[in-house]
Amino acid sequence: MAQRELGLNELVLSRPLAELTRPAHTGQSASEPAQEVSVAEAVQQAIGGTAVEQTGLSLMEEPQYESLEAHFEAICNCQRCPLGATRNKFVYGVGNPNADLMFVGEAPGADEDRLGEPFVGRAGQLLDKILAAIDLSRREVYIANVLKCRPPGNRDPQPDEMEKCLPYLREQMRIIRPKLICALGRVAGQALLRTTTPLGKLRGQWHEFDGIPLMVTYHPAALLRFPAYKRDTWEDMQRLKARYDELSR
Repeated sequence: MAQRELGLNELVLSRPLAELTRPAHTGQSASEPAQEVSVAEAVQQAIGGTAVEQTGLSLMEEPQYESLEAHFEAICNCQRCPLGATRNKFVYGVGNPNADLMFVGEAPGADEDRLGEPFVGRAGQLLDKILAAIDLSRREVYIANVLKCRPPGNRDPQPDEMEKCLPYLREQMRIIRPKLICALGRVAGQALLRTTTPLGKLRGQWHEFDGIPLMVTYHPAALLRFPAYKRDTWEDMQRLKARYDELSR
């Protein structure tokens, strides 16, 4: 039943293996390798040995703010990068402030920018089904993005934008203290892991982010475009739920 919720009864396996393992995310087709290199370079510039290290922030430190609400109030009018001038709403995050599991996506889309909440469009509806398939809901987890503002046209995050926004995400993590993190999509996974490794090589194994187990899987938007990714995602979610249950005992 849970697999049907993810559409696995309509799984498409006719695509070439090389295409199935090619990274995909919300703002780019799987046939655009040049853009992938550009994003990889952006990640390297934004978090590769410079931006994150210079902030001096660590999840092992105490949070600077008493609560998510206080943190939101302090940063919701941010104008540190040009996206502050083009956004409609600042998209902070949603869910349980004491969540054991945190999902991190790439950036808000048009629906998120309009409503001020992450993952509320078609991809968000699929994420809700994915959570339900592993007996979880938005009320139990926390959902945020690397960027708090929508890039125009849903383009990929730029180095300066990630540099400015990553400290906000790290502070959210320090306040929440999740036991597990799931990065949704290539850009989120690369940003958190400070790597340019392709998504196909990042998923299917456990990583670590400041001592917290981290899994990388496909962004729900990729599943909408490429149903063949659903089986891999279902396997990732089963591993994630097993680890979640183990750590939550």
